[in-house]
Amino acid sequence: MIVPVKKKKKPPDWAAKSWFNRSNPTVPCKPNLRDSGGVILQTCPMRYRPLGQTGLHPSIIGLGTWQFGGEWGVNFSQAEVDAILDAAADCGINLIDTAECYGPGHLSERLIGNYLARHDRSRWIVATKFGHQFNHFLNRTDDFSVDGVRAQLEASLQALRVETIDLYQFHSGSDGLFQNEKLWTLLAEQKRAGKIRHLGVSILQKGSERQAREAAPSGAETLQVFYNRLDRRAEQIYFPSARENHLGIIGRVPLASGLLTGKYPPGTTFAANDVRSQMGAERLEHDLAEVERLKKTEVPAGVPMANWAMAWCLKDPLVASVIGGCKNPDQVRANAQAAALVAE
Repeated sequence: MIVPVKKKKKPPDWAAKSWFNRSNPTVPCKPNLRDSGGVILQTCPMRYRPLGQTGLHPSIIGLGTWQFGGEWGVNFSQAEVDAILDAAADCGINLIDTAECYGPGHLSERLIGNYLARHDRSRWIVATKFGHQFNHFLNRTDDFSVDGVRAQLEASLQALRVETIDLYQFHSGSDGLFQNEKLWTLLAEQKRAGKIRHLGVSILQKGSERQAREAAPSGAETLQVFYNRLDRRAEQIYFPSARENHLGIIGRVPLASGLLTGKYPPGTTFAANDVRSQMGAERLEHDLAEVERLKKTEVPAGVPMANWAMAWCLKDPLVASVIGGCKNPDQVRANAQAAALVAE
């Protein structure tokens, strides 16, 4: 259920308390956020939900960081990443999602790790993924072997500058690669060693009902799934298994790679160094037309479409968090405002 944003809202009674820890579902965020022009935004409305049975309580709006690897048309400096993460912290966002293959040499992880080394790491749920080696733009080599994943884990720990990864996720691999008992035995060993706190499965875009069904028996506690108003397959393919096995759901691509912001009119094309340039022309035309229809028929008057789209993904409490990308602090703040539309 989506409710309209109220013009005046009494701050929650915990608003004056200290910063959060990863397991506290009622953690405050800093009020009176301002955009880059100094305009005061609505007091941050961030909320938190349990992630399955992990004991983690991520912010319902998380921070996706594929863009830090340079495949979304922008190359990020450390200062730019710092500003984005500072804005996320100010908004009460506590979930960072990244991957080993976001950029050369664990680039996204390294940028995040540099930030974490200079800030309070305990404020963050750090989620990353394994299974691929970055070669060049949109080109990866799969490596889900036991030795390969062991090496990736050590490299991710070093890049992120952490002793433990809160959520370590099987990343968009085939069913054949997923069904490797030795791999899951290795991951269980690394959990016992304290290098991993929880395991998850980030399911490839084309989908895998088998991975959702077999995640819990393999030792995973969460599913990260492709889910937005333009693609609702997750409701039929993944949600039933998640409910049955008490798995936490993280929704990715809630804005359909930015299309559900409503700022791209029909006929839009993307630069060659932007991953969205790989969308087929027919599919892109169809999706942009559907976005225009949704604007007219489903988005409430006066509500930014991007906020509506992110809140839509959270209408089912099974979804603990949605991870949206961003290119600057203002986009982080705008994404965070979607939390105000989610009914408690």
